[in-house]
Amino acid sequence: MQKTNNSKPTWAYNSNYPGIDDLINKAKSRIPRFAFEYLDGGCNEDVNLRKNTDELRQVELLPYYLSEHSGSTLSTELFGHTYDAPFGVSPIGLQGLVWPNAPEILAKAALKHNLPFILSTVSTSSIERIAEVTEGKAWFQLYHPAEDSLRDDILNRLEASGYDVLVLLCDVPSFGFRPRDIRNGLAMPPKMTLKNIVQVMGRPTWGLNTLYHGIPSFATLKPYTPKGLNMSQLGQYMNRTFAGRLNPDKIAPIRERWKGKIILKGCATVEDADMAVALGIDGLLVSNHGGRQIDAGQSAIKSLGPVVDKYKGKIKVMMDSGIRTGPDIARTLAAGADFTFLGRSFMYAVAALGNEGADHMMGMLKTQLYQVMDQVCCKRVEDLPNHLVK
Repeated sequence: MQKTNNSKPTWAYNSNYPGIDDLINKAKSRIPRFAFEYLDGGCNEDVNLRKNTDELRQVELLPYYLSEHSGSTLSTELFGHTYDAPFGVSPIGLQGLVWPNAPEILAKAALKHNLPFILSTVSTSSIERIAEVTEGKAWFQLYHPAEDSLRDDILNRLEASGYDVLVLLCDVPSFGFRPRDIRNGLAMPPKMTLKNIVQVMGRPTWGLNTLYHGIPSFATLKPYTPKGLNMSQLGQYMNRTFAGRLNPDKIAPIRERWKGKIILKGCATVEDADMAVALGIDGLLVSNHGGRQIDAGQSAIKSLGPVVDKYKGKIKVMMDSGIRTGPDIARTLAAGADFTFLGRSFMYAVAALGNEGADHMMGMLKTQLYQVMDQVCCKRVEDLPNHLVK
């Protein structure tokens, strides 16, 4: 971060790509269509994917222009750590498919910007590598395994690597029905059809980077995957391995043994929040998986309201799904969330700009969020609900 003459903070970003649409268009031109559609799409007819952002942007803020205001601060305390801004990187599966080495690019930038990075169980970098990259400051999202022995081994690896925050995913009792991925052969895991190979040939930079870093795979799960499986067998193995639906009986033993913080991700109802809180969960991450799991559900911002009404100030309440920009972050915080996470925005940026993409997006989001807070005369992140138009 640098200071300008008027003492307002500034963060560096690439001025050739000052908006999310610029990054989306650039990403689309740099990566194969099957990879872009995997990132960009939701489930079924994308109804909830669109609602997430559309309904979030109906949230409005009040500016108090005549109030005394000497500047804003983005710093936010969460679970005993003060982050430089109230947002982090959501977990995304198969990140290396979208852009080679994407998890490490994002994790390194998160450490530099002092923001949380969440590694997915089914991402393309391992628990140990991301712990190294983030100096032990990453969070981990657990897809609950069907077998307790696999769960326990993953938890042992997390503890040995220094992870402190565990994110339990509850909104994938079944994999979402995603027509684009089905057409592209990206159900689980990806496979190269002739059509996909032609697409790769048209994106040589992506192809060469993929050759350099290796074909993406589920790096964390590599020790547990039987050798010699063909693509169809591997898909069946993955479905069996993560066939376990999360419930209180599965959360309780994790809470008993995990010494760090636990967050329930995918919470969409007060009823689920009640059960999680009763089990000793430390935080709720309201989410609908970015519109990738249930098209007939509510948008994340609609689900957030009742949870905030009951648990604001009693437990940390966070949100992802539909958040794309700095103003979106401000809207979510004004609606009562304590913290926010973004997934697609970071991946669009990395796909568009490669190694510089994550740093660009984090700098741009900080700049956008600061401008909104300064505009409405809001000094602290936790004061944004005072600016909500009700």
